[in-house]
Amino acid sequence: MADIKTLFVTKLYRATLEEAKALNADLLKSCLSIAADDEAGQRWSKDKGYKGYTSYASLNDLSKRDPSIAALKPALDRNAHAFAKALHLDLGGRKLKLDSLWINVLEPGGVHSGHLHPHSVLSGTYYVETPANASALKLEDPRHPMMMAAPPRAEDAPEDEQTFVYVTPKAGDLLMWESYLRHEVVANAAKKARVSISFNYAW
Repeated sequence: MADIKTLFVTKLYRATLEEAKALNADLLKSCLSIAADDEAGQRWSKDKGYKGYTSYASLNDLSKRDPSIAALKPALDRNAHAFAKALHLDLGGRKLKLDSLWINVLEPGGVHSGHLHPHSVLSGTYYVETPANASALKLEDPRHPMMMAAPPRAEDAPEDEQTFVYVTPKAGDLLMWESYLRHEVVANAAKKARVSISFNYAW
């Protein structure tokens, strides 16, 4: 009788932050206000073809700049710690540190092409506003570039054996993954902007 084991599992962390959902009205105002004022971020977004706004390359002090984002940080820290524990990471007595945090305002029709986050351990996104038909997050099997001549997976394969998995978050959701995991944001089919806050944790 054959024995089939599951090895090298890729984990996705998902939580609804009830304490943070109470901040969402303030977070939304802050995100939109910062987006309106950050001319450097607007220029970068336009130059890179990002349909909307991101503070990724322009602001690196959001948790100090804005009280609602500062209030979100402890929840992010707590969940990053929980995820690191679930992953059995040996941190050598040190803690993961929030290394970067940025705002995303993705307008209707906007996308964020496939990428990963080098120089980080954990990456993720907290969702502030997700209108009806807002973009899903597309996750790619990290083995995909090495599959060579392998046939595609059957359409009815279990989710954990698919090459691509689509996750549709809602406002108040937190998603986290190990930073090597390639991901993208598919076209925003909503009639309003999808607003989120993304981040990296380093060791």
